Amino acid sequence: MPNCGVVDVGSNTVRLSIYHYENDSFKLLLGKKETVGLAGYVEKGYLSSAGMGEACRVIAQFQTLLRNLGIEELHVFATASLRNIVNTDEALAAVWGATGVEVEVLSGAQEAALSYLGALWGVPETPGPGLLADIGGGSTELVVYEGESIRSAVSLPLGSLALFARHVEGIYPTPGEVKAMRRQVEEALSHVEPYPCAHLRGVGGTIRAAAKLRGLKPGQTLSGEDVRALCRRLKKGDREILREVLRLSPDRVHTLLPGLVILREVVKVFGVETVDVSAQGVREGYLLSHVLGREAPHVQGS
Repeated sequence: MPNCGVVDVGSNTVRLSIYHYENDSFKLLLGKKETVGLAGYVEKGYLSSAGMGEACRVIAQFQTLLRNLGIEELHVFATASLRNIVNTDEALAAVWGATGVEVEVLSGAQEAALSYLGALWGVPETPGPGLLADIGGGSTELVVYEGESIRSAVSLPLGSLALFARHVEGIYPTPGEVKAMRRQVEEALSHVEPYPCAHLRGVGGTIRAAAKLRGLKPGQTLSGEDVRALCRRLKKGDREILREVLRLSPDRVHTLLPGLVILREVVKVFGVETVDVSAQGVREGYLLSHVLGREAPHVQGS
């Protein structure tokens, strides 16, 4: 089986996944991430040269790792980190000049479809419509699906790091800042058609961290009340909960609450009762679509 690397340049982290693949099957061999926080290098819509340098540094670091492992095939894509900036072309040129790597910038619709493809690959079909939520650092993708068809797909230009950068002055959100974040999320969701979905399949670090905090084992689910309770605990910001976050997900101590604000509002709007955590997401969807040639999912009515 051939091997390849897939790099996801996100607003908060840059991640490398190395896979064995053949036909319609693949196996994750190694995953690495660097918390870069590219969204923090954006001013007035422009990614700074320092931010471009950080992206180049990490991609070059991953190239070195792949060469040491004897892996030549590399695919690199970016999501909201480069999609939502004014100087996208300048950033792409900087990466190409420094590394020789061509980065594909996914549209919001592409990101939503690939997140769906990756997260639902190999998962038994569930009755009734379901909701996929991919809460990233710079955007949130919401996909309502039924069977093998997508009923609706939307990418919202808000994520855990983007909310933090916009609303939080210090290290940890104050109650007033949480309220402002919630208002922004409510406004964004007011333009989304709220299909009733009893179950949500979650992708991204926010939902993984929430599951860790609740002590969930593989196959277990969060309830809607679990999500609300975690939000309440984190909003209080007492020493006990902060110690738990620092022990289980230290790189998310500042962005976990903003991400959970998004998740809580999504749960409320769509009437979600249970949430599970997907081990797969947009990188696996990209592998299936761009490497293995799996046809992109179809959106009903398109």
